[in-house]
Amino acid sequence: MTRFPRPHHDGVLLAVIGLLGGVLLWGLGLHTTGIRDFLPAWVTLVPLAVMSFLELLRRSCPRTALLIGTVAVIADQFTHGNLATVLMYTDLMYAAVVYGTPGAARRIPVITGLITVAMTIAALAWLRRPEALLIGVVTGLVSFAPALTGATLRNHREAAEAARLRAEQTALLAEIDRGQAIAAERSRMARELHDMVANNLSAIAIHSTAALSIADPKASTDALAVIRENSVQGLSEMRRLIGLLRDSSGDQEPAVAPSLDGLDALIGQVRTVGADSGLVFVLDDGRTPGGRLPPPVEMAAYRIVQESLTNALKHASPGTVTVTLAHTDHTLTVGVTSPYGERPGPRAPGSGAGLVGMRERVSLLDGSLEAGPVTAPDGTKIWHVRAQLPAEDDTELFA
Repeated sequence: MTRFPRPHHDGVLLAVIGLLGGVLLWGLGLHTTGIRDFLPAWVTLVPLAVMSFLELLRRSCPRTALLIGTVAVIADQFTHGNLATVLMYTDLMYAAVVYGTPGAARRIPVITGLITVAMTIAALAWLRRPEALLIGVVTGLVSFAPALTGATLRNHREAAEAARLRAEQTALLAEIDRGQAIAAERSRMARELHDMVANNLSAIAIHSTAALSIADPKASTDALAVIRENSVQGLSEMRRLIGLLRDSSGDQEPAVAPSLDGLDALIGQVRTVGADSGLVFVLDDGRTPGGRLPPPVEMAAYRIVQESLTNALKHASPGTVTVTLAHTDHTLTVGVTSPYGERPGPRAPGSGAGLVGMRERVSLLDGSLEAGPVTAPDGTKIWHVRAQLPAEDDTELFA
């Protein structure tokens, strides 16, 4: 069973006001047409009542209300006529454009405009007097003017809604960009924090374990000296990083990014730390002397070597750890090999975050990374890290 649509409170108000106003005009004998002697006076109330009922459908069924209302307003012209009936019809015309379908909103102003022009021409051709223009004016005021008003309002509403949707989409995209920027910054901070302190903390873990497991007082004293040195360095770098994160003024200058010029000092440090583990560190730098690479490439290469040496300190068996650098065909190749296998003595635990950081750094530069155990030509197993980084000075990647 089809239920009658619940009318909007605006429609109820207009229906009541229109009906009461029309009855008042009818009771006072105020009509819009000449007296129709062939019809009783009460017939004027029929189109008025129909139009009042249609006001209840102005939002829910605007097209149906307009079609029936058109018949009612035409019928009203054959009675004594009521101004309230005509005014309610103009509201139905307006509502049909504002609340109707998009197709109806486009067609109704065009149709009413054509009807207005046609009525004006027909009245002039029939009456042949200038006063006939008033018929066209009244037709335009009753049909075309409310339709045009409704179309204007609807266009403004649609433009406002489109602007609101664009604003919401812009806000959503900004929020997505903000989330991605935060995630990227968190990832960068995690890499930097890991690379800055992992080497020192790994050395502390190895030597503290050695100090606890070795009964020789001199060996314990040497281990504690190394622990203190690495603790001071790690604490200093941690404080500097925390200071940069807390400083919101932008006045504090960031520290100079590490470069490949610092590899000699880095390898000298790990030689001291890894001496008790039976590790020998060798640097084979095949780059052209005095050559400079883009700072992001130098920093990534330095961090890859640093992390590889830290992993060797934690996991490599006694032997030679070799660091090789080569710069050919606009590509920087970084290689680190270390003995692979079980080793005696203390070992520091690992979480795998270092390998993740290396892969992220290489990926940001559109390079490639290989890391894992391989078999050397002499049949021994080694842990091999090999990274290839683009090193063109004029590439837009580093802009």
